[in-house]
Amino acid sequence: MVTSALDNSRPGPLASVRVVELAGVGPGPFAAMMLADLGADVVRIDRPGGGGLQMVPPEADLLGRGRPSVAIDLKSPRGVELVLDLVSKADILLEGFRPGVTERLGLGPDVCLEHNPALVYGRMTGWGQDGPLADSAGHDINYISVAGALDGLGHAGQAPAFPANLLGDFGGGALYLVSGVLAALTHARETGQGQVVDAAITDGVAHLMTMALTMHQQGLWDGGRGTGPLNGGAPFYDVYETSDGRWMSVGSLEPQFYALLEQLLGTELPDRNDMRQWPQLRQRLRELFAGKTQAEWIEIFEGTDACVAGVASIGEAYEHPHNQARGTYVERNGTYEPAPAPRFSDTPAELTTPPAKTGSGTRDALNAWGVDDVESLLADGVAVQND
Repeated sequence: MVTSALDNSRPGPLASVRVVELAGVGPGPFAAMMLADLGADVVRIDRPGGGGLQMVPPEADLLGRGRPSVAIDLKSPRGVELVLDLVSKADILLEGFRPGVTERLGLGPDVCLEHNPALVYGRMTGWGQDGPLADSAGHDINYISVAGALDGLGHAGQAPAFPANLLGDFGGGALYLVSGVLAALTHARETGQGQVVDAAITDGVAHLMTMALTMHQQGLWDGGRGTGPLNGGAPFYDVYETSDGRWMSVGSLEPQFYALLEQLLGTELPDRNDMRQWPQLRQRLRELFAGKTQAEWIEIFEGTDACVAGVASIGEAYEHPHNQARGTYVERNGTYEPAPAPRFSDTPAELTTPPAKTGSGTRDALNAWGVDDVESLLADGVAVQND
């Protein structure tokens, strides 16, 4: 049975919050997952046949966890009216389409706010709702390019290195959408006035670069790859290969941590305060780390203040003792999932339902949200229950 915020049975600090998610791909589902992880009662509105970029079946996609899938025919006027009925009961709506798409569906912000003046209408796009590129297609790699983040990532003399879609879609996109809608929700609950939250990945990535902009404009970094103190320019903040082809990350920035690095390496290193010696320092660190296996170095450094750690594969991260002790990853039905984050002392968030098949929660969710004539909607194909 689908749990509802009405019975206050969901765990987490957002147990009183109701969310309608118009299903999309990438950052939008991640934002909805995060709200569900934190206790919000989220219904995911899918098209009956699914859609979008599906790399795995919906029931295997961890981004779909924590909420039911409700299949509604959005080409049907009654389907649109059904969504507006849900909107009238919701606190937040999330959508991740190109500008103008929800307006053409009859579910744009003006219509939704007319049905629910206190609604927070969250919009997730790459370029934003306006600007010269607003109507263009794009992906994470394009957004972080224009925002100015990609050019400085990677080693000197090599091509820019992009961090999968973590920086744009999820860092500059989903997390800013979540913080935006929750900030707007606070205002709406105080005033009764909803609003539109325009979360653009380019804006979020630019905001994430605040420290980088400071270093650039203060002459601490020229903006190039492998030339700044935190992007590989400093030999004491870099990665080094071990004798077994694995890697160690070194982040010994502060003098006291660097002194401990020297001590545990068992040798005196070139003067790090003399940038002319950085090439020799980097070469010496390469030679030293190449002299032992990753496991041997982990045994030497782990638990110390030298700020040195073994680079774990994603599979190894599941089993790392620190992650195991904190329950950072949770195994469910033979699959590892990240636990809800962050953590709360009084209203702990918990994993609820696993990812759902498209339309598998239609009947229960609509009933839980107090929709009238659910069986009629199902019989007429306006809503679809997939058993």
